[in-house]
Amino acid sequence: MTARQQTALLDDALAELETQFAGLPAYKPSAPGEDHMAAVLEEAAQRLGDNYPYFHPLYAGQMLKPPHPVARAAYALAMRLNPNNHALDGGRASSRMEVEAVREIAGMFGWTEFLGHLTSGGTFANLEALWVAGQSAPGKTIVASEQAHYTHQRISAVLKLPFASVSTDAAGCMNVDALEALLNRSGVGTVVVTLGTTAMGAVDPLDEILKLRSLYPFRIHVDAAYGGYFRLASNLGAEAARALERIGEVDSIVVDPHKHGLQPYGCGCVLFRDPAVGRWYRHDSPYTYFTSQELHLGEISLECSRAGAAAVALWATQRLLPLERGGAFAQGLEQGREAALRMQRYLAGDPRFVAGPTPQLDILVWAVRAGNVAESSRLAEEVFERAAADSLHLALAHLPTRFFPGADWAADAGQVTCLRSVLMKPEHLAWVDEITRRLERALDGTL
Repeated sequence: MTARQQTALLDDALAELETQFAGLPAYKPSAPGEDHMAAVLEEAAQRLGDNYPYFHPLYAGQMLKPPHPVARAAYALAMRLNPNNHALDGGRASSRMEVEAVREIAGMFGWTEFLGHLTSGGTFANLEALWVAGQSAPGKTIVASEQAHYTHQRISAVLKLPFASVSTDAAGCMNVDALEALLNRSGVGTVVVTLGTTAMGAVDPLDEILKLRSLYPFRIHVDAAYGGYFRLASNLGAEAARALERIGEVDSIVVDPHKHGLQPYGCGCVLFRDPAVGRWYRHDSPYTYFTSQELHLGEISLECSRAGAAAVALWATQRLLPLERGGAFAQGLEQGREAALRMQRYLAGDPRFVAGPTPQLDILVWAVRAGNVAESSRLAEEVFERAAADSLHLALAHLPTRFFPGADWAADAGQVTCLRSVLMKPEHLAWVDEITRRLERALDGTL
């Protein structure tokens, strides 16, 4: 669907929205500077050209996936009203649409009784989850793997909670033996299990960590900001499938609709299995929101003002593409996963590269083969720059050398700069061959 076709659909929807308020007296909206809007928008369009082409399959670097056209149109439609989902007074329809959309996300994990809402993104969603963890287990340590997102340690500091890092195995997943050694020392209140790490898309062994919970008293928070939607995919490896299958047994979950959920930034989601954690959010507002006796979203959120348009966009997308296994949405996830596996096979078969661990989701990493870590790192940066000059946009990552056992860097230690690719667009599957051709040109210097 072209941008102009999307605009035509939006025009029709806006006309329908206007009929809902046709009984109001006519008025002229104030729009200072409207005579110069076209020039300003043209300048903005030119400025926005100074970006990587995040929407194109040749952009295969960071976790950037274009919103679905229906999400963009629904967001713009809602902006005619600019609702605020802090309370029903500020966003009556959009608040109810948020409740419905979040209920479907919770249902993806098997939850029917829960507490949850949208947030401005995964960082704030994780903040809320760890804040509730701290209220539930005051002063106790937050634990996450060394490959978990850095914000967990930062959030713990903000909340003035102790934090401890757990080592990972050769695939970048939390080492369960190291975790148990930490649990034996007591004082751990919450274990953060990452299902889809930022660097590698690694999936911590949730099934094994759940076994430890039967021996030690701790909460489990799952950071599935990246990987949560893969609960719907049917082509995962055994380890990742086992972990995602057990996600409904944890205490809290974070998932980001603005990653695999086809939403504009920012749209995160936090869920709690026990609705009783809502007691930590209780507050009294002396000045607003008296027109409804219903529980409003501001009473179960640390954030106050939140974009109702984000809820409308998510609701519309899930209305069009339900969160169900075998559906069109799930098939898109599976195509990204297959693209990563296909590219991994290419990398493993090319002696000029050192393939990293087999991707568990749709992220893969690889090093450039060289005699030592320094030279490999230098070559990776060179390939990165050359590929970008050929319109192939990858990413660089700094990872432990033990993730690349095929490199034979026995004498080296520390980290290596390697190449990283996120193949999260369904279109990537059809573009793997073109991506690898351009990668070869970048390696050979034959642009």
